[in-house]
Amino acid sequence: MASNVYFWNLRAGLKNNNEARMRKLLAAAGKGLGLAAGDLTALKVHFGEQGVTGFVRPLLLKPVVTWLKEQGAKPFFTDASTLYVGQRGEAVSHSLVAAEHGFDPLLLGAPVLIADGLKGASQEMVRIRGKHVKKAFIAADIAAADALVSINHVKGHEMAGYGGALKNIGMGSASKQGKMHQHITTGPRLDVEKCVGCGACAAVCASKALTMGPKRKIRLNLEKCVGCGMCFSACKTSALGINWQTDIQAFLERMMEYAKAVIATKPKPCLHLNFVLNVCPDCDCIGFTDAPLCPDIGVLASQDPVACDQASVDLVNAAVPLWPSRLPKGIKPGANKFLAVHPHVPQDMGLAYAEKIGLGSRKYKLIEV
Repeated sequence: MASNVYFWNLRAGLKNNNEARMRKLLAAAGKGLGLAAGDLTALKVHFGEQGVTGFVRPLLLKPVVTWLKEQGAKPFFTDASTLYVGQRGEAVSHSLVAAEHGFDPLLLGAPVLIADGLKGASQEMVRIRGKHVKKAFIAADIAAADALVSINHVKGHEMAGYGGALKNIGMGSASKQGKMHQHITTGPRLDVEKCVGCGACAAVCASKALTMGPKRKIRLNLEKCVGCGMCFSACKTSALGINWQTDIQAFLERMMEYAKAVIATKPKPCLHLNFVLNVCPDCDCIGFTDAPLCPDIGVLASQDPVACDQASVDLVNAAVPLWPSRLPKGIKPGANKFLAVHPHVPQDMGLAYAEKIGLGSRKYKLIEV
């Protein structure tokens, strides 16, 4: 059965300005959410790594906050710590990056809460019956929220091929342990030459997989590693890092199962907003924003994350290619732009599996508002 995906193509005017169009989109897509007075509503967003300019601009999100408050909800912007060591690896730096990128509670009317706590260890274990995942580790405050609205910047991604609602929910809502669970199954990569023998990683390793060896060099016992990811933040010399050698299809399936676990924490339908603007080749994690692959297209909204992502991908692929960009010369409208820049990714980019496990439908009805 086809799901409704509501679409604003960015056209506006003096009597029907941007805020009015966004509110119309929300009213159409938000029917039946069942929000009650006082519902603590997580606005799951990617604040952008330091140096990135392509994240969803906060000014576009103020009407979302206002609309939710009119429904009686209490919205808050949120994200979880990154697995890699960067400006968003713990809550203090992450909150500062959010503030620098314009997420000001006094201007937007909603606070910023980093959902997995100070160091990324605040999590809720959610049981599901997945092919890969039986226990999902979700950032505690996202799991505890009464309702969820995902705010998604549609763009490419180095491993997933594209990033939209499903990636923002599945990967972005996971704690450090949950992110590691999705990325790898073999534990971290150890570069002994970079180890300075400070012992910080061993001090945070609850499973004792990391111990101090001869000559003050760290030793890693992969059999004891539980994949919590705490050592990445503790190591300041990059001696411990992510082992990116993983099966992409299995990675995508684990990510979709995590998205299912996040949605399972909510007794009410979730709403997903895909901003198909500044469609750059890579994730907003990488520290810069490359030239877009196509013109700005619009904003999509649906209670079905699979349909919302499928419609977004289809609109991007149908759009005129832009140069200069990472796209190969000669690509025509209709070709898959995400696969053109990330050819190692499976053709469906995980959407078929998301549909298979009941996250939604790839069939949709696009309704312009």
